[in-house]
Amino acid sequence: MPVNTKAKRVFWFDDRKTPNVADVLEKREDFTVFRLSFDAPEEKNWSVMETCHAYCITSTRGEVPDAYKGTHELIEGCRDLLVISTTGAGYDPVDVAACTDSGVIVVNQAGANAQAVAEHVIAMMLSLGKKIPQTDRSLRTERGVFREVFKGRNAHERTVGIVGLGHVGRRVAGICEKGIDMRVLAYDPYLKDVDFKERRAIPVELDELLTQADYVSIHCPLNDETRGMIGHRELSLMQPDAFLINTARGGIVDEDALADALAEGRIAGAGVDVWVVEPPPLDHRLLSFDNVIATYHTAGVTVDSRHNMAHWNAQQMVRIFNGERPPRLINPEAWALFLQRFTRIFGIQPPR
Repeated sequence: MPVNTKAKRVFWFDDRKTPNVADVLEKREDFTVFRLSFDAPEEKNWSVMETCHAYCITSTRGEVPDAYKGTHELIEGCRDLLVISTTGAGYDPVDVAACTDSGVIVVNQAGANAQAVAEHVIAMMLSLGKKIPQTDRSLRTERGVFREVFKGRNAHERTVGIVGLGHVGRRVAGICEKGIDMRVLAYDPYLKDVDFKERRAIPVELDELLTQADYVSIHCPLNDETRGMIGHRELSLMQPDAFLINTARGGIVDEDALADALAEGRIAGAGVDVWVVEPPPLDHRLLSFDNVIATYHTAGVTVDSRHNMAHWNAQQMVRIFNGERPPRLINPEAWALFLQRFTRIFGIQPPR
């Protein structure tokens, strides 16, 4: 029996983040939304999942149990699945190749929290340069300290190096160049010279960026090309008074190499928002340094970005089930198979 095209079924595991895509889609009569729990019995979850057409999944891989990641096994068990949509820019919990092979499209919400992440980067940059964390800790615990030991330096007219000049990187570049009069270098092998000019950055190779920058900020996705990209060799190129900031993904920067560089005084400090294991264990080496600002992968977590992510996600769901190509499609090569899958599942061709 053909599926009723007015009843698009979506499942989402309740992660207590608000607002969320389920909050938005529940207001529409043409969608049925199921709020599931990772703690529920698997058979209970699967009895719903195997009937659904869309899976809205968190972008943070550590928050999704392996059994519920977007794998080949999950797709095989969800025969009517058409789309996996991540909450943010990342899609680490999704096997994109497996989705493509099956005609399941993958979309993300790239850009929805870009301003929030960019502001977090600037906050880390200025806090590191001004030694604000060290000053705060000292003022709360001791007296008789000569305040010159907390002497910082201005970011004004210094050099920032941005690795990855996408949604977040370009915003960091704009704030640094226009707001602080900084020199902006950027490394992004997928952009043309005109893109760098539009995004207010000077194109350089990675080694040159690391050698010249007073602040290095990471803004590329985690994949086979970028995993471990910043390791011992790369950190050795940085200036001893330079800072490294990573708000992109854990695993791009080698955490042990970064800890070694800090311990040996080869760089001045770091801001780390993303980790290989999230949250990192309390005895993690990077948490032992006073010149490290550590946050809970919260750079993009603001009231404003949560609103954007929820509504952008829902809007893409509506467009997809109207047969329209979504604006943030990760695997466009799956589109032809997706249309065939849509026709098989609903018994009709997409409306548009």
